Amino acid sequence: MRTLPMKKLLVSGAIALAALSAGAAAIAAGTEEHPPKRQWHFQGPFGTYDRAAAQRGYQVYAEVCAACHSLQLLAYRNLMELGLTESQVKGLIKDIVVPDINDDGQPIERPARLSDHFKKPFPNELAAAAANNGKAPPDLSVIVKARVNGPDYIHGLLTGYVPYDKLTPQQIKDFAVTKDDNFNRYFPGHKIAMAPPLADDKVTYADGTKATTDQEASDVVEFLAWASEPHMESRKRTGVRVVLFLLAMAGFMYAVKRMVWSDKH
Repeated sequence: MRTLPMKKLLVSGAIALAALSAGAAAIAAGTEEHPPKRQWHFQGPFGTYDRAAAQRGYQVYAEVCAACHSLQLLAYRNLMELGLTESQVKGLIKDIVVPDINDDGQPIERPARLSDHFKKPFPNELAAAAANNGKAPPDLSVIVKARVNGPDYIHGLLTGYVPYDKLTPQQIKDFAVTKDDNFNRYFPGHKIAMAPPLADDKVTYADGTKATTDQEASDVVEFLAWASEPHMESRKRTGVRVVLFLLAMAGFMYAVKRMVWSDKH
């Protein structure tokens, strides 16, 4: 009987292994549930931020998310870009104290100023990890841009928790879920360390909006989208002006071309 050379055997084995891996990935992807697609005010070439929603989103962040998640790239003065006045922002941060160093080089705490960056919930990453079962919560400054379909994913994550008593026996078996686990439809692997952060009436909105879980999630996504790209609107306006300029220039150059070559035909 004829035998294959060792090189061909190795190549065949590699192809078979790749096929098995692709099949396993396809099976895994088939069980993954994707969050529903939503229409966001800030999406599209002419999209803008809903400032009322973003202001409510800041309230959700400040009252719920800020206990664990930082926003290192934002300063408090940036909140004025959401349509808040200087006095309103000062009112929002009047109870916040931040660490500092006095003139003698000694550590102190003082009231937050507009120029301060958002206060970190933990002094360092090790402290954050120690307080959260060994894993530090991620900074949210660019979380919307860092995720594929970030707005939909974050909204789905915040609203995708399923209580243990609502799980099917098959889900409990397939994902080895216990009563101490947090099951989330849209989190990879479905078991997530973060307990459900939102609930109906978790916050009392200053503008009187009814605070359902879906509303809170939508508002905090609007705020985090703005935090991830606060200059998006000016960028889009510049882009529209450039496109209009190029269209006008193209029309002008076409007219010049016709005028120059008109006597050649």
